[in-house]
Amino acid sequence: MLSKLRLFGALLALALIASVSGPAAASAEGTSHAQVSGAGRTIIEGGTGGSSPLPVFTVLAFHANAQGGDFECMALAPAAATGDGSGRFEVNAMYVTGNVTSVVVSGHTAVLHGTATVTGLGAGHNLPFTATVRAGGPGTTVTLEISGLTFHEILVEGQINIS
Repeated sequence: MLSKLRLFGALLALALIASVSGPAAASAEGTSHAQVSGAGRTIIEGGTGGSSPLPVFTVLAFHANAQGGDFECMALAPAAATGDGSGRFEVNAMYVTGNVTSVVVSGHTAVLHGTATVTGLGAGHNLPFTATVRAGGPGTTVTLEISGLTFHEILVEGQINIS
């Protein structure tokens, strides 16, 4: 009788462990169902850099989940440093168009990895990129790393969603 109670106790313990570990595995799997999307305009912190930096605006759009996604970012600089044209952001300084191959979500932050084609600054094909995005509207941030360059951007219009 005592051996039957021990066996029952062991089976009950295994059932409890399985019931506790089951939801944890589902939660871990649930992160693979994350949806990340955003679009808007950003300004690059520090612009072009250097002692006389020019402002740089970007137009940004992306969507991704565990199956992949797309990433687009076009950087526009002013036609002139001062005077006529200095307020018109018409010069295509850089264009990044690529495929997102993985997404890692942690709270209100998502890290997108992929490969892209870049024209202009840092030009090349099949270049690896990392985009770290934070959920929110104007004031939230995007950091793009590509071609050995890092761009810290502040969203001025638009929205980034992570769910």
